[in-house]
Amino acid sequence: MKIGYRQAFDKTFTITAGLSVFLMVMALVIILGPMLSRGSKAVFFRGTVEFRKMQLAIFNHGSSDQVQAETARVEKAREPVYELLENFQIGIDVELLTDKTREIYRELGQQLRQMDVDRETYAAIRAKAKDIRDTLSDILESTDKDYVNQGIEVILKLSDDPDFKNTVAEQFFPLARMYGENVKNIDLTQRDQYIAALEEVKDALRKLFGPLPGESTPPMPKDRYGATRWDTAQQSLHQLLWAQAWVETKPGESLEKISVRRDDPQKGQFAGTSLEPLFSLVENNLDDMLQPEFTIYWRYFLDDWVNSHYFGGVGSEIIGTLLLTLLSMMFAVPLGVISAAYLVECADENMVVKIIRTCVNTLAGVPSIVFGLFGLAFFVLFLFPRLNMPSKPCILSAALTLSILVLPVIIRASEEAIKSVPQTYKEASLSLGAGRFRTFVTVTLPAALPGILTGIILSLGRAAGETAPILFTGAVAMGPQPKSLFDGVKTLSYSSLDIATGDRLAMMAPHKQYGVIMTLIILVLCLNILAIIIRWRVAKKLRGY
Repeated sequence: MKIGYRQAFDKTFTITAGLSVFLMVMALVIILGPMLSRGSKAVFFRGTVEFRKMQLAIFNHGSSDQVQAETARVEKAREPVYELLENFQIGIDVELLTDKTREIYRELGQQLRQMDVDRETYAAIRAKAKDIRDTLSDILESTDKDYVNQGIEVILKLSDDPDFKNTVAEQFFPLARMYGENVKNIDLTQRDQYIAALEEVKDALRKLFGPLPGESTPPMPKDRYGATRWDTAQQSLHQLLWAQAWVETKPGESLEKISVRRDDPQKGQFAGTSLEPLFSLVENNLDDMLQPEFTIYWRYFLDDWVNSHYFGGVGSEIIGTLLLTLLSMMFAVPLGVISAAYLVECADENMVVKIIRTCVNTLAGVPSIVFGLFGLAFFVLFLFPRLNMPSKPCILSAALTLSILVLPVIIRASEEAIKSVPQTYKEASLSLGAGRFRTFVTVTLPAALPGILTGIILSLGRAAGETAPILFTGAVAMGPQPKSLFDGVKTLSYSSLDIATGDRLAMMAPHKQYGVIMTLIILVLCLNILAIIIRWRVAKKLRGY
């Protein structure tokens, strides 16, 4: 072949190889980039005062004095919102107002008895209070605004009655006055629609600020706090400001469903009502009401999760993944190296050895779910009961299953590494009087160690990232920290599966889903880097550097 053609072929091969490496790197960036970017939001984000309250209450992280001071500031900023909400509710919630008027009437009777007034005065005051109560009840049930206004005028004329001075009966009049102001811009025939829309507003406010004043503490941690992150606060703010409405966009055509601001002057649900200022108040002062700050939540890698991954981190999953990975390596590496040494150093090239090698190669390609079913059938249901061990999925059975999964890779890598040791090394050792076993331990094995470590590196990543083998043999979605090898364990791979397939609460926090995947990628990467460094140091020592 001419030199020109040879150089052209060499350059073409070099360019093709470089392009292949570039495409592989770009594929990794395209696949892993979005995962790592979205997963990083579990650690780096703008945390609100609700996040700091949650961290202090659940994990005891942070300064109590600082959180209390921030809480006082935000509560002061939220007070006008709660006042607008309460005042508007008085105008539409008939049941609430009726209960309030009856409560005032009862408290008045108790107060008069404590004041020890005479019977005639008591009866007179109670009669007038009863008339006010009945009038309020009548106008609350009415949808005629003229009748409502007349009734309110009748009640307010009694506000200067000296019999009601310094008694709880004085509460009747601001209640009536407030109701009269609220009904001015409300269609009383649409009370049910207002109540339904108000529930949506209250639900959005709970997601922003947590339970409303007067409400009991919810049992679930996720409902005890408002928006702990600024991005989720923006989503809840959108839910607060906007509502879905069916409107006629073109005359004669069917209605279309569109988003309309609740305080829109023309189409808004609460336009012209006493609740209208609430929406712009929250929108313009949300920073003061949530106190967002840039947060580096490094404890995400240490904290346990709470409320199905809604709060907390992946500390227990990291420990469980490391435990299973290292324990499986403890079983697989010695067995794999010994098996490879036997096949290379001791066994003859006969039909039995060829069958063994074929079986090892076949096992390397078996789907991982098959190993999981084998681990369940053999270790959990067959072996453990016969050894008087608990017959249940646990750390030990999961680690043994993973060790069988990675064993073919370790055997093949170790076998090739042992074969690559120069024959002269062995001959020199044997000529000096060393036996075959001592030659293997002191000469062959150290020389083959970099290649063996290559197989271990490949096995580490697979053992840490597999889900199917531990699905039936030891992984659990929730539970306490394991106390022995016969307990179940939480892992990153199984948690990512659980979040994606059945954990509805975690699905409401997508940064948690990506955070688990990001942590698994970083953990596998760190394990591989550590193994590569060890291999490099071993190889460097063997070269005499």
